[in-house]
Amino acid sequence: MNNDMVRDNAPPIFIVSGGKGLAGDAVVQSVLIQFPNNSIPVIIVPDVLNQDRIDEVIKRAMATNGVIVHTMVDPEVRQLLIQSCIKNNVNHIDLVGDLSDYLSSLLKTKPISKPGLYRLSHIAYFKRVEAIDFTLKVDDGQNPEKITLADIVLTGVSRTGKTPLSVYLAMFGWKVANVPLVPGIDPPEELFKADPGRVFGLNISPVYLIAQRANRVRTLHLDESNDYINKRKVADELESARRIFERGKFTEIQVTNKPIESSANEILTILTARFNQDRWKQEMD
Repeated sequence: MNNDMVRDNAPPIFIVSGGKGLAGDAVVQSVLIQFPNNSIPVIIVPDVLNQDRIDEVIKRAMATNGVIVHTMVDPEVRQLLIQSCIKNNVNHIDLVGDLSDYLSSLLKTKPISKPGLYRLSHIAYFKRVEAIDFTLKVDDGQNPEKITLADIVLTGVSRTGKTPLSVYLAMFGWKVANVPLVPGIDPPEELFKADPGRVFGLNISPVYLIAQRANRVRTLHLDESNDYINKRKVADELESARRIFERGKFTEIQVTNKPIESSANEILTILTARFNQDRWKQEMD
């Protein structure tokens, strides 16, 4: 251990932000990690939006001989903070001001000065990760007890593109469950417990479906005479699926020769109209 790196009762670093302080904390921690075994306290002071809050953190910094590291995106509040630091001889480091002023001059425009955008961008990222993780765990009928927790439920016979469509939607933050409809096997009861307004039955033309399945049969070197690509069996399978859609009052989506993007857009358009919600608008509000 390098004792020079350790300092008891080290003055704290106050991360002051008009938002939640995540951006400033990330910068400070990335620097502190270069000094192993340091004992410098890092204190995040969020939601500093007026002079009263500034005065509070100034008093704390003065009492502890601490330094203020700030990421104030509102230029007026930033100037109030800087002036207070100078007036009270509090050391301060501005992580945003110089770069913001430079970009404003370069781009000939003012910044939007909205605190919390860094946090919101990360919330959106983690929501996507969470949605993808959920979708993969509930893919192809796995963990049926989670079906009712999904934002979107896809169901249909084999080779209607349920998995790729599910993953595509999950990449935009939607938790998707997909439930295969298999001849001779009843669907899980959870499928009918889900909100029918969120369940979409994927329909496809028999000719297109047989072509998709035939490619898979050849790829896997399977017997081409099996029921999987038998015209009559496929027609019966699709008819059985349609009866399940009707039973559950599910919304039927035609996916024949349709790009994933188009099917996803159709589903999201229906959901937005049906529930009057826009996932991304909600996250940014």
